Amino acid sequence: MVAKRGRKPAGKPRAARASASLPPEIYSTLQDIAKQKKVSVAWVIRDAAEKYIADQWPLFNAGQGG
Repeated sequence: MVAKRGRKPAGKPRAARASASLPPEIYSTLQDIAKQKKVSVAWVIRDAAEKYIADQWPLFNAGQGG
């Protein structure tokens, strides 16, 4: 039997992937923030997106249990 590669399902649906082109100065700033926080650039972008949604649509997460 051959073992499957990758992560084991954690009960949550898989995250969707998105691709975006950023100006070099924005990406550089994201890298600086990620380095300071000791996280990935992807984490910084997800965090920013969550905060943006919470700011723009405060009731969005109310129905999500978050």
